[in-house]
Amino acid sequence: MKRAVIIVLDSVGIGELPDAYKFGDEGSNTLVNIKKSVPSLNLQNLCALGLGNIDGEDIELLGKVQKPKGCYGKMAEASIGKDTTTGHWEIAGIITKEPFPTFTETGFPAEVIDSLEAETGLSFLGNFAMSGTEIIKLLGDEHVKNGSPIVYTSADSVFQIAAHEDIIPVEKLYDICKKARKILTGKYGVARVIARPFTGSDGNYTRTKNRKDFSLPPTSKTILDYAKEKGMTVAAVGKIEDIFENQGITKSNHTTNNSEGIDATIEYLQQDFEGILFTNLVDYDMVYGHRNDVKGYAAALEEFDKRLPEIESYLKDGDILFITADHGCDPTTPSTDHSREYVPILACGKNIMPGINLGIRKTFSDLGKTISDYLNLGADFEGTSFLKEIQNK
Repeated sequence: MKRAVIIVLDSVGIGELPDAYKFGDEGSNTLVNIKKSVPSLNLQNLCALGLGNIDGEDIELLGKVQKPKGCYGKMAEASIGKDTTTGHWEIAGIITKEPFPTFTETGFPAEVIDSLEAETGLSFLGNFAMSGTEIIKLLGDEHVKNGSPIVYTSADSVFQIAAHEDIIPVEKLYDICKKARKILTGKYGVARVIARPFTGSDGNYTRTKNRKDFSLPPTSKTILDYAKEKGMTVAAVGKIEDIFENQGITKSNHTTNNSEGIDATIEYLQQDFEGILFTNLVDYDMVYGHRNDVKGYAAALEEFDKRLPEIESYLKDGDILFITADHGCDPTTPSTDHSREYVPILACGKNIMPGINLGIRKTFSDLGKTISDYLNLGADFEGTSFLKEIQNK
């Protein structure tokens, strides 16, 4: 029984891509810059797999080891973008060659807002780019007073709607987002519409765990579809089901933080099935990266590292564990947005040869191709499998 286990450490990049200057991300290196800012950062278990042995400037600062027990490398993003959707889709086999539209400079056109107001019978506040925590500070009181939801965006291709849970119940907010998703197509087809519920009073507001993403459906088949068509299980943890609009997924646990995500991953590992287990651990990005909380980010990395041996202990004989990321979000830079970075790729399992340097891969889809080969899925998409390099002969 074979299983591919993918854990995405959301936003844990490992150095700027050659075209980072086009995205305003020169100097970004999420992992290394956090280590430089927090020298006590200890990722001994990730480094035991080879994290600190990955090729690149200053990466050895993370903790290079003599005999890595895993395979290690880094992957470049071939898609045009640096967001959640493009990153996860590329891991699963879709290279996005036309970037999703963004509305950072001008906000969304009047015809979009007018259509949404007509569909919902509501007026909307905001409609500009700002940090989510900042915009509810700015407009939260007005929203509570008049009931108008808050629309905002960022450097990513997103249309976000924030509302107080006592003013607009969560399910109603989801319904508003679904209506926005139907409007935001074609030239306005942002990658994600995101519900951002919050609570609190008098300018002291806190976002809740009831966030929900409404993504565009994948534009072509992914490894998830191929596995499902073969009758295999595709288990999704965290926001994976949202990113793929439930396409190719057979079971899911929509956890809302890293601790829950790790627990759910372990629960699935204890079950007997063949196929794919795909986990997103969101806190690095959502809680720490976008808020430039360097110490919080470092502590969250250490927490995962402490639990990594527990995850490994539940791997079955036919399991391969892949640890990677979807983009960067360097909390040490002035920007609070995602950063255009390489992502690490670590692999381990009982049938995997230790100490193999996978070098620098040209696309995240190399991981998807490798999984396709391992599970005999016959996936037809760009990417170069590294299965033969890592599997015991």
